[in-house]
Parts: sequence; structure tokens; C-alpha cells
Amino acid sequence: MTAIASVKGRRVWDSRGHPTVEVEVTLETGAVGRAIAPAGASRGTREAIDLRDGGTALRGKGVARALASVTDTIAPALVGRDVTDQAGADATILGLDTSPLKETLGGNATVATSLAILHAAAADARQPLWRHVANHYGTTPSLPLPEIQIFGGGAHAGRRVDIQDFMIMVPGATTFDEVMEVTNEVYFAAGDIMARRGKLAGVADEGGWWPSFDSNEEALETLVEAISLAGETPGDRVIISLDIAASEFGKQGRYRLALEDREMDSGQLVDMLGGWLKSYPIASIEDPVGEDDPEGMAEFTRRHGADVQIIGDDYLVTNARLVEEAAAAGACNAVLIKVNQAGTVTESVQTFEAAAKAGFGAVVSARSGETEDVSISHLSTGLGGGQLKVGSFTRSERMAKWNECLRFQDDLGAGAFVGGAPLAATWWGRKNKEDAA
Repeated sequence: MTAIASVKGRRVWDSRGHPTVEVEVTLETGAVGRAIAPAGASRGTREAIDLRDGGTALRGKGVARALASVTDTIAPALVGRDVTDQAGADATILGLDTSPLKETLGGNATVATSLAILHAAAADARQPLWRHVANHYGTTPSLPLPEIQIFGGGAHAGRRVDIQDFMIMVPGATTFDEVMEVTNEVYFAAGDIMARRGKLAGVADEGGWWPSFDSNEEALETLVEAISLAGETPGDRVIISLDIAASEFGKQGRYRLALEDREMDSGQLVDMLGGWLKSYPIASIEDPVGEDDPEGMAEFTRRHGADVQIIGDDYLVTNARLVEEAAAAGACNAVLIKVNQAGTVTESVQTFEAAAKAGFGAVVSARSGETEDVSISHLSTGLGGGQLKVGSFTRSERMAKWNECLRFQDDLGAGAFVGGAPLAATWWGRKNKEDAA
């Protein structure tokens, strides 16, 4: 047993310039683990809530109350505990806050502490975090397939387009490094096209281009053009992934695309997205309907689940119970894993395990408000998660996570890149079926 000697919180700053919580766990051996809580702009109503100070200072986003949770409540309960007992430490934290969404202590306080404990245990074992994760949970590590934003939209880009993320994946690559190279070409090709047409409004929250399109579908058309300009064949080794984030523009089965001044019901939205799936090389789609539209999600999955990865983000909020319910209802076939949605490492891993049991895919994901913390790169690799969604190809808080995976490639070898195997198999199966027809 190696005991936790101290738990310290400090205020640091995220990629939006907002304050957030860093926790530092020191062990009796002198080993130290640190982690920083991210923050989301597009948030599910059932995810853990960050504790903020309110008022006018720092736009109400101060974290003094969350830091007090760490110092006054969490730290005294954890000092002396065995750092290798992640589940026990997380259970202790959860026992201190019985509110439904961790609003008492704050999800920002709990997730930073939980991750810091994991880092401290790895440091004490003198192992990289990904290897500690694999050993601790009995998983086979592998390099994930990146899901990388080219255009930002929705809450991440002033709602210049309604759809939140237009992304690419490169399952046809043979190494992680090759994915980065291909993405570089596509990303800058997209920027060149937009600049020539006067459509470039800047860079969005997560580093993707901030577009000025006349319709949501124009973004898809431009993305296909960028893939071609980069010397690739759309739908060959480069495919498209979308985060619709429908909860951001829909409620109770009614949806409004502000860019096009268009309103529709759930069935019409499902029809529209189905048309996109036929017209563009889209292999993955996240939150195609709102979190309060289970009938729409089940219908979308019924129609397209055999051919497309359908991810629940706001719909499942990294919750094992919700994954089990979705599987029983035939809604979604993959889950986004955001540690701060759950609030602890243990709850996130339980969701990952529930997904595997249900036959769901799992995509470990960053948030739009990020930092230099690279925990999710280690978690995705250590758990053998298959896919990693971080944001775009630019901005240091994003590149830190991609670059960390390149270091893993040196340790694990190029053969550890799985290329999102289940997703890739689904895509090639669909493509072969379409080609045969």
C-alpha cells in the first residue's frame, strides 16, 4: 500500500481563458500526480455540473468554491488512503456528494481529483499512465483512431452553422503519424478554399476553421472538396464524421436550423441526415437528435445503425446505466466517453465496460474548454478504446494530446495503431455493398 499524503487544489486557466481546477496529489513516497478539469460549452443536462462562484468577477466562472471543496472536504477524506485503490478513492469522493449531478462538490473538483489520483499511482509505479491504466483494468493498449475537426460550428463557433463539428477520420492509414500527415493536408486545403471564397471567419473554439457558409450542407460540400484538393479520394482512406449536437437546436422533437431559417420535426431531421449519409462519405454521426428524443434516436439507429457509427454524447453523458438502457431500446451503437461528464475515472471506465458488453463502440473525448492536460490520450490508449476525439489540428491544448499519442507510438510500435477497427470494418462493409450495387 502507498498512502496519499496530501491533496492540493489550485486555480489554473483553460483554452478559453476561463479559470478551472487543477489538483495535485502527493504520496508518502514523494510521487506526485496532477490533473486539470476541462469544461464543455455544449453540455448534456444529465452530466456532472461544474461548481462556479457566480457573481460578476471572472464572468461568474470563478472556481474558489470548487477549490474549497478540494481543500476542506475531499482532501481530509483521501489522505491516508491507498492510491492504487482507484475505485475506493472514487467511492469516497462520491460518498461526500450525494447530489444527482455532483453539484455540491462540483464535477470540476471531483474529476480533477480522481484523475490526479490515477496519475499519482502511475508515477509511484514508475510507469506511463497508459500502461498503468492497462495493467490496472486488465485491458490491451492500442493507439486510437483520431477524429479531428476541420470546421467548427454550433456552440463552438458562435453558431455560424448549426452543426457543431465537421470532422475527418483516416481509418485507411497504417500509423498514427500517417493520420496526422493526411489531416494536415486536408485541414489546410479547407482553409485555402474558404479563404479564396471569402468564407473564412477565423478559428473556432477547438481549432477548426470558423466558417461563413450559407447552409449547413455547404460545409459538407466544402469538406469533400478539401479532401480531394489534398490528393485523397473522399470515402477511400479519408471519411467524414459529424457531431450534430441536436440538443443545441432542438427540444421535445422539434428542431430549428437557424442558418437556413428552417424548422422540422424529428422525422424530418432524421430524413435530412439520412440524405446526407447517402450523398457524402459519412461514417460516424454523433447526437443526430436531441437528448430528449429517444424515439428519434431509436428510429435513426433502426435505419442506419448497420452502416454508420451512431454516438450518444448528450444522449448518454458517459453514464453506464444510460448505455444499458439505450442498448435495450436499440438507440445508438457507440458512446462518447468524457471523464468530466461522469465526474470520476471509475464511473467513466464503468461506462466503457458497459459499452463493450452492449457491443457499442467507445470514443474517448476532450471538451471544448481544454488545457495542456493529456489524461485522455493515456486513457484512450490504455483502455484500447479505439477512437479519440480531441478537436482540431491546431491549438496547443489539442496538439498536446495528439503529440502525446505519437510518443506512445514510439513505445508501442506502429502495429499498435488499430485504425478504429470496428468503425473501419463497418465502413468498408458498407462501401463494398454500395459499390456492388
